[in-house]
Amino acid sequence: MWDTAAKAGLVLGAVSTAYMFISQFLGTAQLSGFFGTLAGFVLWGAKFGGCIWLMMFFMKKFSSENEAADNSATFRLGVLASLLSALIFAAANFANIAYISAEFYQAQMEQVMQMMASSLDANTMSVMEDTMQNLPQMMFWYNLIYCFIFGTLLSFILSRNIPSKDPFAGYRPDEQ
Repeated sequence: MWDTAAKAGLVLGAVSTAYMFISQFLGTAQLSGFFGTLAGFVLWGAKFGGCIWLMMFFMKKFSSENEAADNSATFRLGVLASLLSALIFAAANFANIAYISAEFYQAQMEQVMQMMASSLDANTMSVMEDTMQNLPQMMFWYNLIYCFIFGTLLSFILSRNIPSKDPFAGYRPDEQ
């Protein structure tokens, strides 16, 4: 189970990480408002649908390779895959914010702080600056928890029908 969950987690984490970098690139590209929004929406839909399909694919593959697998085993596989993919994505997001694109995020934070400076007092600005310094760590934990909960709920929903239940499994026409 761990082997299949690790493969599923790696693929799901890679898809989410690729989405993060592509959407970040699209955000910095000089696309018009309509095309930028459309591209972002299509990309998000492809990631969302693709992750659901991939989770279902790995759960069905696990179920077909293990005859003893029941609905609870496929649910456990989905939970493990969710945990591992959430860990991969959260780590990649942390690395992106803290190291890879640190200048981009710093510039974004400074722009937001300048826009809000006139409406905030000194204490609030100080708290916001402290919060911005801890943003990579906060985003790591946020993404880890959010992605794990989303994956667990998705696993719960998908595992209800993987493997599919035979409604006539206990039916014996000879016994009346």
